[in-house]
Amino acid sequence: MKPGTGRITGMGGIVMHRRTLLAAAAGAVVAPAFAGSPAAAAPAGPDGFATVPGYGLATTTGGAGGPAVTVTTAAAFIEAIARPGPLIVQVSGTIALPRGSSDGMYPVSSDTTIIGLGSTAALTGGGLNIGLPVDDDLTTPPSNAVHNVIIRNLRMSGASDDLINVQMFSHHIWIDHNDFSDGDDGAVDIKRGSDLVTVSWNRFHDHDKTLLLGHDDDNGAQDAGRLRTTYHHNYFDGSDQRHPRVRFAPLVHVYNNYFRDNSYGIASTNDAGLFVEGNYFFSVNNPGRVDFSGPLGRMVQRDNILVDCNHAIEVRGSVTDPRTLYAYTADPASAVPTIVPAGAGVGKV
Repeated sequence: MKPGTGRITGMGGIVMHRRTLLAAAAGAVVAPAFAGSPAAAAPAGPDGFATVPGYGLATTTGGAGGPAVTVTTAAAFIEAIARPGPLIVQVSGTIALPRGSSDGMYPVSSDTTIIGLGSTAALTGGGLNIGLPVDDDLTTPPSNAVHNVIIRNLRMSGASDDLINVQMFSHHIWIDHNDFSDGDDGAVDIKRGSDLVTVSWNRFHDHDKTLLLGHDDDNGAQDAGRLRTTYHHNYFDGSDQRHPRVRFAPLVHVYNNYFRDNSYGIASTNDAGLFVEGNYFFSVNNPGRVDFSGPLGRMVQRDNILVDCNHAIEVRGSVTDPRTLYAYTADPASAVPTIVPAGAGVGKV
């Protein structure tokens, strides 16, 4: 670490297991096996970038302090999440969202918590839109940007667009302990100037383009300097790509995630800065890339484990250490294949 800068550079911290090389030589795939560790208790509140003050908010609280309403039908759910908050929307059972005139994407109001009850709460056939309508001419955060939203303990599948889309300068968002699968586009996309987001303890499976962070290569006017996001303790369970795929963000913290059987893990482009630590990559072709589509990104890494991966994590440049912005405790990477599958997803909150 350079004194006084909070920055880390170089290759340090990567661990390549000896059995990885032996398995590769034998043409075999060896699944990770570890002595059991207890699943971490579900946090009572957010951590990471969702807790960093900004835009007039001290942290993310969702609908705390407001009434709670339990919904069991699509009509009741759609009406509730659009109400002015603070409000806690409790989802009971499976709700099939109609495609309607919005391609099945439904807006969520500020100061809202959406939480599933038990382990069977589910949204199918549609997705959640956290953000104002798209306006390419708007390049600074408006005073009415959607903010302070929590989504927890939901199964979401089968959307004809995104499962969750965060856009247009939305901020202070916490997406935690959900199960995402089988969407036509992104599972959780964060773009168009959104900022101060944490995505934690989710399971992603049976999905292609999982996590997009940053709209496109021409959207720097909205995205540059924003999109600060923490991804931790997520289980990328055979999902294919974008875990996440990042543009422009000055700092994205990716730690203690379990990557299993993916075509690629993380991609950094357009000078985005990714700090990648304590993750476990098993059977991932390209764990981390900076030489990807578009201008080069930046990536530093420490204490990651790669098993049966075809390439090393690509590193480039320097990235601010997240510990200069918020406190956190990373688990040992060797414990991730036990801790994360046991603790991620629904029924743990």
